[in-house]
Amino acid sequence: MALDVDAIRAQIPALKSGSARFDAPGGTQTPQPVIDAVAEALAHPLANRGRTTEGERNADGIVTAARGALADLLGVDPRGVVFGRSATQLAYDLSRTLARTWQPGDEVVVTRLDHDSNIRPWVQAAEAAGATVRWADFDPATGELLPEHIEAVLSPRTRLVAVTAASNLIGTVPDVAAVARLAHGVGALLHVDAVHYASHAVVDLAALGADTLVCSPYKFLGPHLGVLAARPEFLETLRPDKLLPSSDAVPERFELGTLPYELLAGARAAVDFLAGLEPQARGSRRDRLAASFAALEAHEEALRERIERGLADLGGITVYSRAARRTPTLLFTVAGLSPAEVYGRLAERGVDAPAGSFYALEASRRLGLGDEGAVRVGLAPYTDANDVDRLLTALGTLIP
Repeated sequence: MALDVDAIRAQIPALKSGSARFDAPGGTQTPQPVIDAVAEALAHPLANRGRTTEGERNADGIVTAARGALADLLGVDPRGVVFGRSATQLAYDLSRTLARTWQPGDEVVVTRLDHDSNIRPWVQAAEAAGATVRWADFDPATGELLPEHIEAVLSPRTRLVAVTAASNLIGTVPDVAAVARLAHGVGALLHVDAVHYASHAVVDLAALGADTLVCSPYKFLGPHLGVLAARPEFLETLRPDKLLPSSDAVPERFELGTLPYELLAGARAAVDFLAGLEPQARGSRRDRLAASFAALEAHEEALRERIERGLADLGGITVYSRAARRTPTLLFTVAGLSPAEVYGRLAERGVDAPAGSFYALEASRRLGLGDEGAVRVGLAPYTDANDVDRLLTALGTLIP
């Protein structure tokens, strides 16, 4: 069934500001049920997790429910769900833990398509261990990162491959499963950045072939925190730095300090909100998520095509999102104007479409856009045809 965008928009208070929002790749607006879940958690007794007092039980219940929700979203065992401050923080923590086993001569593969949070932690960990960093390129003409780009830099000494499931800059969706087969074929681990991907498609850790994966709930209608997912049995093999009295159980051994219970409550509510995007869907939460994302993909694909046709009709616009398979994320420049100027002029017209490299610095440079980057528009469940028309009309006023 078609997505009921009006019903979705009615539940998102921030949209009352009136802006046409295309900044979702940087963080989505928050539905009222998520806001309510955060407030509800804070309105009741909370304490360190336990089973004795009401506060302890409330905290424990929130954590358990959040793990279950994110496990359903990512297709993993709840014991494989780790919470952290951000995906960047989790990548740094994981890189330092894994790098303890690396030696001079070992190799780590990163790609020029990735967000810097899936590059720099691995580069810096490799440098500290004396390991070699090998760079996989992508084709700037097509935006494609192909398995052969990864294969070209693999060797028997490769210990880890870090790759994005979807580019936050140009939307490219690489064949991660094929990359996984190549990485595992040389005995390497595969770490996947699914921060952008998880906003637009059903994530399945096993189907992707990832050993570890990160995402960020605030990119899919939730609060600001990070999530790392892996098989529990793999996490059992890792010994991260931790405080002596803190739990050594998995996944708790990876979670530093007391968890932000109210944000976990919001993350659970965000997953439930996503599962309800297709009201006619039945079955488990995972089944309902699959149905909702199918409806969401169809909705976003139609709007993306509408934007692309409109940009082509306007002329004077260069689009850099060209991969055959991509998310509803478009990067472009306007002839005669800097990206910052376009951003500012659109904002004056009530259209939020930011400009920059968005931390995908290597990709921006490879595309010939330097550190300045370009203008990015991205879609969310609450984006509608009126938003698209406002964007195209506003851009039309900028074209001579």
